[in-house]
Amino acid sequence: MTTCTQVATRKPMTPRERVLAAIEHRAPDRVPIDFGGHRSSGIMAIAYAGLKQALGITTGDIYVYDVIQQLAIVEPDVADALGIDTVELGRAFLTSDSDWQEWILPNGLACKIPGYIAVENRGGDWYLKGADGLDLGVQKAGCLYFEQCHYPLLHRPIETDDLADLAERLGETMWTAVVHPGAHMKLDVAGLAELAAGARDLRATTDRAIIGLFGGSIFEVPQFLYRMDNHLAQMALYPDAVQRLMTQLCDLHLANLEKWLGAVGPYIDIILFGDDLGGQNGPLISPDMYRQMCKPYHRRLWQRAKQLAPVKVMLHSCGGIEPLLDDLIDAGLDTTNPVQISSVGMQARDLKQAYGDRLCFWGGGCDTRDVLPHGTPQQVATHVREQVDTMRPQGGFVFQQVHNIMADVPPENVLAMFAAVKD
Repeated sequence: MTTCTQVATRKPMTPRERVLAAIEHRAPDRVPIDFGGHRSSGIMAIAYAGLKQALGITTGDIYVYDVIQQLAIVEPDVADALGIDTVELGRAFLTSDSDWQEWILPNGLACKIPGYIAVENRGGDWYLKGADGLDLGVQKAGCLYFEQCHYPLLHRPIETDDLADLAERLGETMWTAVVHPGAHMKLDVAGLAELAAGARDLRATTDRAIIGLFGGSIFEVPQFLYRMDNHLAQMALYPDAVQRLMTQLCDLHLANLEKWLGAVGPYIDIILFGDDLGGQNGPLISPDMYRQMCKPYHRRLWQRAKQLAPVKVMLHSCGGIEPLLDDLIDAGLDTTNPVQISSVGMQARDLKQAYGDRLCFWGGGCDTRDVLPHGTPQQVATHVREQVDTMRPQGGFVFQQVHNIMADVPPENVLAMFAAVKD
């Protein structure tokens, strides 16, 4: 039996130990916190500038590593001040000033973006360019992020297409071609060596849990190719053709997974896959359709990842995905983000009771739709304490706000959120 004295003198966990304990349903010494550990737990650069000012941190530039969503790198000083337990693998790369180029955020604030990103201003609108000069995404004047404007297979009938050029067409969608640091190297001998060296160096210099962003989307990538409305209709009208597409896509992902995890697997703790399966009112497809069309491929990818490296599998999926959770767990899922608590079926207490012993909830810590942007700091703190008290028992919870912090969120609310986690 553990005494109070023993609990008080227990050695604190490292951030990595804290995160892994939570995923493995062991009670950590405190709730682990993710902020900027992946592309859906971060903060838009405009809000980040205000957060740095509120923390009294005046050093360093604003580095926008995800240009599409305009997410800022959370610098070590900020992570230390807020008690963050995670870091994204991409922080191992683009470490020289020469790797970055100057850019201007929509509010006129100067920032830096990766030097390999091609942007062009035309008539006040910014365009993200493909390797051949193709317009992939546009940020209209007055907007805060880019939207996809080119769908390479939009006018090709899926039912008669052999998709022999699928790999090439993936280089023509904004979400698969405009990549984050760490995904910008080719998976050839030189690129894999650079990946391995960067991952190894990062592992040697941090005790935070390292998250590697792989992607591996099965459900979303076809939407980037055909446009979302078309692909959802295709799933109903041409299921055999869609299955052929998903099989080819999964084969491409698996080939890349073998190379990528072969390079970084020894140095990361969590591999992140992405597939937005839910909307505000529930799943975007029925559980039966998920089992038929997506689950077999998720299972292949996730199980292979665990065979290749000692990693935990995390899925980013927005929306009301509760009806799919049993199948996702069965396919090999360890943890899911962002736990969109404002969606139907995603209330924290119900999720914890039904799945808390089998799935780690990485998120759901603070509602970013209504509470964080519009509440008072006290309202934010009260909400966060309620969420944490519900989700943390017996581990199985990593704190993350529900998706990225938007540009207009007051810094005092962000500070109140992180302070409340540790109350």
